Amino acid sequence: MLDFFIAPAYAQDAPAGGGIAQIVMLVGFVAIFYFLLWRPQAKRAKQHKQLIAGLSKGDEVVIGGGMLGRITKVSDDSEFLAMEIAEGTQVNVQKSAVAAVLPKGTIKSI
Repeated sequence: MLDFFIAPAYAQDAPAGGGIAQIVMLVGFVAIFYFLLWRPQAKRAKQHKQLIAGLSKGDEVVIGGGMLGRITKVSDDSEFLAMEIAEGTQVNVQKSAVAAVLPKGTIKSI
């Protein structure tokens, strides 16, 4: 009844080579995703895994919550380590919580 207010819409013909352009666009998005997100995250995970594997007694570390301490006990078969946060005060921490290994003497300088 009110068709004269709105012009009817008709589909246009598909442009030639549209399928190839969509494939190229999809490959481009995958490449961008790989180089900007996936690859850097995998690199950081690999570095963190190497950091965890290299922990030893006497290392000064900072954990994810910001707590500093010196490692007093590391066991290869467990995923936990003992960390001295103050003289005579030890806490058990997951190895994966270690964010960084600090240079020797950092705790005394703070």
